[in-house]
Amino acid sequence: MDKMLGIYIHIPFCAGKCSYCDFYSLDGCDGLMPKYQQALIKHIIETAPQMEPYYIDTVYFGGGTPSYYGAKYICELFNTLKRSAKVLRSAEVTVEVNPDSVTKEDLRMMRSEGINRLSMGVQSANDDILKLIGRRHNFRQAEQAMKMARSEGFDNISIDLIYGLPTQSRNDWADTLFKALAMHPQHMSCYGLKIEEGTPIEKYKGTDSLPSDDEQADMYLYMTDILQHYDYDQYEISNFAIEGYESKHNLKYWRLDDYMGFGPGAHSCVGNLRYSFKSDLEGYISGVMNGTEIIDEYEHIGSLERAAEYIMLGMRTVRGISKREYFKVYKSGFDRMEYLLSEYQKKGWTRYNNGRWSFTSSGFLLSNILIGTLLEAQSQTKMSANPWILGSNGQSEPELRMPDNEGNYSYRA
Repeated sequence: MDKMLGIYIHIPFCAGKCSYCDFYSLDGCDGLMPKYQQALIKHIIETAPQMEPYYIDTVYFGGGTPSYYGAKYICELFNTLKRSAKVLRSAEVTVEVNPDSVTKEDLRMMRSEGINRLSMGVQSANDDILKLIGRRHNFRQAEQAMKMARSEGFDNISIDLIYGLPTQSRNDWADTLFKALAMHPQHMSCYGLKIEEGTPIEKYKGTDSLPSDDEQADMYLYMTDILQHYDYDQYEISNFAIEGYESKHNLKYWRLDDYMGFGPGAHSCVGNLRYSFKSDLEGYISGVMNGTEIIDEYEHIGSLERAAEYIMLGMRTVRGISKREYFKVYKSGFDRMEYLLSEYQKKGWTRYNNGRWSFTSSGFLLSNILIGTLLEAQSQTKMSANPWILGSNGQSEPELRMPDNEGNYSYRA
């Protein structure tokens, strides 16, 4: 069977940083764009031998703001990749765009070069909230950008939205959802706001301006009901698509498929090898051009860690996990995890269908806690199978109790 590989190319440039953004991106560094382009091209060409055994079936230009970087540079990178690796004609090729930095000419150029999917950062239909979180566009610009993209032949468009934003009410969120639906995207990514340390939006933490946890949960459940009603099937915690338009690239992450990244902060996972590059634009440029170190982290993934990733990532998806697949990844028992999943089912947090376990909408709300409990159970299975892991008194670690209805869990001896 032919081996497939996804490619991620990080574009760290932005016109301005949004107040909630914790990704590696920079504003005011436009002067480094030409040098960065040279470094990326050199890096892609140098990596050709590592890509040779694979067919490239997904390519993703993320950021930062790739549309701010410009279609000319994006297309040059894509053409370099096509010359250096076996990119399938049917490959899904995505570029992230912002409404304020994408032009009709850029869209036409990208479409003519084979880029066939856009991911548009819309975030909200409320212009006041957009200003508050540092977005540079208004909702009218988002609608115009969508119309331009359609007119230039893009028929696979995703939009990003955020709920739980400062001053956002449930009615605001409902209005955003319905206005987004009126744009007829094929795919929607809807993220709950997570306040990262050191970001400007952190000043709202603990204030009445932020929706409470219960209010954010209500927004989430409302969203899943509305999008399902309009035929957007949920296939991951935050992702919804019309049938056949799921993000093939993002599915690679959740299904433990191989992918390779380029650019500062980019991650790769190929076979049992995982590595990332330093989040340092100038360091990346210098390292690539001068042949010095750019690796930040580098590790071989063991079977236990791979099995933990299978649980952690698989349970993010509506497809979920199965005993058969788990045993294929990690030759060990599934009984402890299956017991917990069965108990979750009694509480309405999981479902079991055709040999697969997955979360319900209510389960997704508690997914971090519930997945953590599953991973604890997996660790105990490992201890049971390996007596040398037991404590000095010959006893195993305490056994997990089931979470209560609030998602809290404890231990018993």
